[in-house]
Amino acid sequence: MKRIHVVAAVIRGEDGRILIARRSDAQHQGGLWEFPGGKLEAGEVPRDGLARELREELGIEVVEARPLITIPHDYPDKQVLLDVWEVTAFSGQPHGVEGQPLAWVSPRALGDYDFPAANEPIIAAARLPAQYLITPEGLEGPVLLKGIQAAVAQGTGLVQLRAPNIYDPQYRDLAVDAIGLCAGKAQLMLKGPLEWTGDFPAAGWHLTAEQLRKYANNGRPFPKHRWLAASCHGPEELELAQRMDVDFVTLSPLQPTQTHPDAQPLGWEAARQLVAGFGRPVFLLGGMRPGDQARAWEIGAQGVAGIRGFWPAA
Repeated sequence: MKRIHVVAAVIRGEDGRILIARRSDAQHQGGLWEFPGGKLEAGEVPRDGLARELREELGIEVVEARPLITIPHDYPDKQVLLDVWEVTAFSGQPHGVEGQPLAWVSPRALGDYDFPAANEPIIAAARLPAQYLITPEGLEGPVLLKGIQAAVAQGTGLVQLRAPNIYDPQYRDLAVDAIGLCAGKAQLMLKGPLEWTGDFPAAGWHLTAEQLRKYANNGRPFPKHRWLAASCHGPEELELAQRMDVDFVTLSPLQPTQTHPDAQPLGWEAARQLVAGFGRPVFLLGGMRPGDQARAWEIGAQGVAGIRGFWPAA
């Protein structure tokens, strides 16, 4: 069965809301909401196909767009490749040219609408930022909290509290304070035993590769309303992450790092291939700087994650 190449758009307005459209009852997956787009024509490149589809469906002209995520998905009756782009600038007033209802929705509220199953990773990608801050090790608790507070004030939207040098009771106390600093401003991801997850309902959880191998066959440890992420280093762990139904991963090390000098770096081309087959948001980690964000987008990643290069200057 040939995979149908479909382009779709996460269209973001100036206020940050996202445009979605309701499929007609006569269509495949009729009555569900979707991100606007459609099938590529023969010989058409994705960017051109996206512009044509949005012109035909919404009456708008794309001004600025970039790749967001690529998702291979198999329905019982068809196989599709969803080639999703983020549109941040357009001209014209979007309207349902074919009579389809439209809605502007906050990223957080996307989960309140019924989408086809293949759209779940798009919703995750639309809600996640392009940078993922991981706290440095070796810092005392007050210094860590001060850095998190500064990062959130500067607009960081996703933070992992990584403190391997701190004992469990101290980490748990730190987590409570960090959740308070991030509340309503950034998503905090914690690390630690899965038995702790019920104690911190406001936080997401970032699994180690070891936890992936141990727990993947059990599926998600909590419902979809909480973020679940995992650390991956190659195809085997990415497969386990899919099995565990994580929302996003870090893929590392992309380049040589000070923290893991003996680890074999993946390099950009191997990362491109791994990202292409994964179908969920991927943050590239290992030797990354904020300036690598655009290159990460080019190979289909959500963005970049980092420790030293992303930590606010003292």
